Amino acid sequence: MTRAERLALLGPDFVAYIRESVASAPPPSPELIDALRPILTNPAKRRTPPADSAPAAA
Repeated sequence: MTRAERLALLGPDFVAYIRESVASAPPPSPELIDALRPILTNPAKRRTPPADSAPAAA
């Protein structure tokens, strides 16, 4: 969705309300940033099973 499509869907007043809400929110703590960093930097990362795990039975 493009910026113009979002603006047309939400309307300029609601977009302004969202921007004001975001601007007034406190900054995240360093702990929160550290906790979210793995999710935000590589959201599709698959966890590999341990080497000693057995494959599922067929």
